[in-house]
Amino acid sequence: MDHKECLTEAVRLATESVVNGWGGPFGAVIARDGEIIARGQNRVLLTGDPTAHAEVETIRKAIQRLNPEAPSIAEDYQNESTLQYVPRPDGSPDPVPERARMLQGCSIYISGAPCPMCMSAIYWARIDAVYFSCDLDATRAIGFDDAYQYEDFQRSLDQRRIKIEQIHPELGAEAYKAWSDKSDRHPY
Repeated sequence: MDHKECLTEAVRLATESVVNGWGGPFGAVIARDGEIIARGQNRVLLTGDPTAHAEVETIRKAIQRLNPEAPSIAEDYQNESTLQYVPRPDGSPDPVPERARMLQGCSIYISGAPCPMCMSAIYWARIDAVYFSCDLDATRAIGFDDAYQYEDFQRSLDQRRIKIEQIHPELGAEAYKAWSDKSDRHPY
């Protein structure tokens, strides 16, 4: 499938979401080597889950397809799953020499520009490319204003719309130490 065919399918899913009352006009597909491996659509109104965005739903489905044994991926199966190690890309500022592959080698096609939550999920999934149809201005025009979130992230913590502050760092340090001390940790 080419770019237009993948994006056409994402828009079909977005329209279906609207028609069925499942959520906003957002659909997504993830493709690898010209084949769609996962489809998803906004299901916020269907589930009441504000994280049920098309991109997140599609990433979850792609992982399920690529890791059919999950969540019981044993250590000996990790190298055959999305948890397989790949080296740090040249020029990357990442301090870890290798991490889990996740969805490297895949592209995501979306009916609209991803919100900050979805863009973060895309980064964590290590998706190679993002293609979208409607931009943030078009999305704002229909009542979904994600641009302010991107703007808010640029502000210092004490200037954000939502109160955010660090408290009791010594408590979280316990879990961080457990991770740091784990000799067989699996960076992802």
